[in-house]
Order: sequence, then structure tokens, then C-alpha cells
Amino acid sequence: MNYNDPVGGTDSTVGSQIRTDFYNKKSLIEAQKEQYFSQLADVTSMPKNMGKKIKRYHYLPLLDDANINDQGIDADGNVANGSVGLYKATVKMYPTAGKAGNIAADHLDVYYFTSEHLTSATALTAAEAKAEAFVVTLGFANTAAAVAAGWSSTHTTGGDLTPLVPVDATGNLYGSSKDVGTISGKLPALSENGGRVNRVGFKRIEIEADITKLGFFDEYTQESMDFDSDSELLMHITRESVMGANEITEDALQIDLLNGAGLIRLSGDAMEVAELSGDINDEGEAPMVPSYEDFMRLSIDLDNNRCPKQTTVITGTRMVDTKVISASRVMFVGTEMLPSLKRMVDLHSNQAYIEVKHYAAGTDIMRGEEGSIDNFRIVVVPEMMHWAGAGAAEATGGTNPYNAGYRTTGGSYDVFPLLVVGDKSFTTIGFQTDGKSVKFKIMHKKPEETHDRDDPYGETGFYSIKWYYGTMILRPERIALIKSVAEL
Repeated sequence: MNYNDPVGGTDSTVGSQIRTDFYNKKSLIEAQKEQYFSQLADVTSMPKNMGKKIKRYHYLPLLDDANINDQGIDADGNVANGSVGLYKATVKMYPTAGKAGNIAADHLDVYYFTSEHLTSATALTAAEAKAEAFVVTLGFANTAAAVAAGWSSTHTTGGDLTPLVPVDATGNLYGSSKDVGTISGKLPALSENGGRVNRVGFKRIEIEADITKLGFFDEYTQESMDFDSDSELLMHITRESVMGANEITEDALQIDLLNGAGLIRLSGDAMEVAELSGDINDEGEAPMVPSYEDFMRLSIDLDNNRCPKQTTVITGTRMVDTKVISASRVMFVGTEMLPSLKRMVDLHSNQAYIEVKHYAAGTDIMRGEEGSIDNFRIVVVPEMMHWAGAGAAEATGGTNPYNAGYRTTGGSYDVFPLLVVGDKSFTTIGFQTDGKSVKFKIMHKKPEETHDRDDPYGETGFYSIKWYYGTMILRPERIALIKSVAEL
């Protein structure tokens, strides 16, 4: 048995001296340090050896409007008859003679304000309220004043009824109502004789997601390893493969979370994504970036959706190695949003952004965390995606209005996400280990192991990595998204 001369390219007679298993483990640990979204994955729900679909039941709370069923009996022992449907009402507004303020006379934008309620009158009232709130942002006292200034307003209601669903209105008692009168009349009171009263019903929904196999490979020759100036070339290839696979998984997960957000807000006074703008002029318009009020209102919406403020975070390479971040929710942003966030002031004109160094000693911090605003902990993701050119057209050809220094693509403003992910809102198959195995498979065949009729001299080897990926959004109402423009 001879050791021979590994430096000169001659392997030992007992085999190669390269320890690829060590490289793989080291690369896995390094990749885990680059995970931002996977650290929030629902660990207890990560499936293993369960087929190619992730499936799960979600049982709706009893007191929830979504708990629609036909099993209810009211306090008088009566089954509610008939069906419940939603009346749709729409208020359409558009400037026929130009909008005073911030739209040119030849720029005709149409705005639709739609609502759905149990009665046509309630639906119309809600739609009109939305329209009223909109015209106030334009400087009008009400919709009548807007019409007098050249706007047109069209109201549609009545026969536009959605398909009726047979339900019992008492099957979830008072649903999600917060009205004192409604709740008082629906409390499940019992008489002395009891009886068949106050029967409720429950409903569950099935959520599922597909699991996809991903992978790639690289080939190399024996001479590339024998004579390369880097004696650890194979280790670096292994490391970059794992890091690349990790980034691919993070990107796929980020897309799923962005598309799975159940709560979406737009910065400024934008009514749709195509209106997000970085223009500024003398008529009151300003770049549409998030304000402290946006953060507060988003936090209130998440509170109403029962989104927890504590967050469980995976911290190590073992699934059991976790920590809990309390009294906050996680917001992921790209580096492009930092100037706007650091410039933000609160309701008392004080700096709203608190850098992590001011509170890190007193709490656990997350990977990538750089600061906090209100009830949100800010995690900066270098590879955070955005929608290129999805916003409003950039103002050109003059000094008023003009681009105030915000990012554009193809003459339109880029739209950047501020993504809030609540605790236990999704589950995924990630790169963490269970201490014994990894969630991806690495195969390495050295040149001498691949000789066959196509390569009889065994001069070519290969390295491959494959894994399964799947994400299931468990609670979309706990995933929120603010869309904004970003500074250069």
C-alpha cells in the first residue's frame, strides 16, 4: 500500500484523500447562515416521506364569518331558512374634464370602488364610503364637489347578486361581528327547560401544495483536479453548489410568500400598483413610500387577524434548535428600502427606526435583522426581489413634476415589497438537518468511478445535487405586504 504523491496527482492506492463528506457538512452550515425566509418555516409541519403533495386541514373558528354551514338552530329552536348571498355595489368615478390637482386634463383614469354585503343598501353605502374617502385625498370635500369640478360618478347595485349559498345564519352564532347589538342578540342563552336550541356547525377547508424536485450537476476532468493551482478546488465547487441550491430554494420560497400574502397595502395614496410613483411637484404629490401610519395600520390589521407577535426562529442546523422572538412581527425588506425606513419619523416627529445595536443586548435577534419600527423587526435580505417597471410612468420632459430620485425600469417606477410573515403562517421543506441526514441529496462520482464504454479511461467525474421543494401557505391572513417605490 503506497501513499504515492497526491501533490503530483497520483492518488494513494487506498483511494483519494479528499473528504467530501466533511465539505458537504461544512457547506451546509455555511448555507444555513444565508437563510432568511426558511428560518421562519413551521418546523412542526415539515413533512418527510409523505409523497409529492403537502396536505393539511384548517378548521375554521366557530366565531368566524368563514364558518358557513347549514347546521345552526337559533335560540328559539328555529332553523334559519332561505339562503345568504352577497349583493355587489360599485361606484365608478373618472375625471371627464381633468382632475384638479395631480392628473392632467387629457389623462382619464377610471376608479372602481366595489363592496359586497348582505343587502344592496349596505353594499352601496360601503362602496360610496370608499369613493368619498378617495376624493378627500384629492382635495375635494365630497363626491358631489368632485362631480361639480368635472368628475363623473356611476353607481351600480341592485340586481348584481352573487350566487346564493344555502347557509344557516346562526350556525356560527354571531360570526366575526364586533357590534354590541348583534352579539347581544346572538348569545347562546338557555331556558330552564333547555331544548334543541343553539346548535352550531363547524367547517374545515383543505389546503395543499405540490412538492417539486430540483437539481443541477457539474462535470470535471481528472486533470482539472490534478493540476489546478487550487488544491482545494473540489471543496470550493461543493461549497458553491450547496450555496447555490440554498439561494434557489430561498428565491422560490420568497416568491411563494409574496404571492401568498392575504393582506396587501400600497404606499402613499395609490389605489393600485400601477399608480405607485416617485414623482414630486408643487401640488401636493410626494413619492409614495411607507409612513409610520402605514406601519401602525398594518399592525392593527394583523392584530385583528389574530397574527401572533411572537415568532419562532430556526437558529441552527438541527430542527430542535430554535428560539422565540417576542413582542414583534418580522418584516423582510430589500436594501433599497433602508434609506426610506431610516428617514421615517413617528407621530411625534421622532426617528421611528431603531437600529438593532440599541436593543440587541436585551433580546434575541434574527439572521439579517438590522432594526425595528413600531411592532415590526426589520430583516434586510440582500436578494429581496421586486417588480421592475410595475409602477406609474416616470415624469419626464420638465422640472415639475419630476423624478425625486427613485428607481425605474423602462420609464416606469419599480415596485418594492415590505413583506411581513407571521408565526406559523407557512410550512416548507428546507435545508435544515435533523442531525442525521440532510434534505437534499449530493452525489459525487470521481473519474475512476465513472469509467464505462463512453469513458473507458475514467477521465471525467461529476458532482450533482438534488432536493425537493414545496411551500404551503397555512394562514394567508398572517402574511402582509406593503408595496412601495424605493430610492436610488
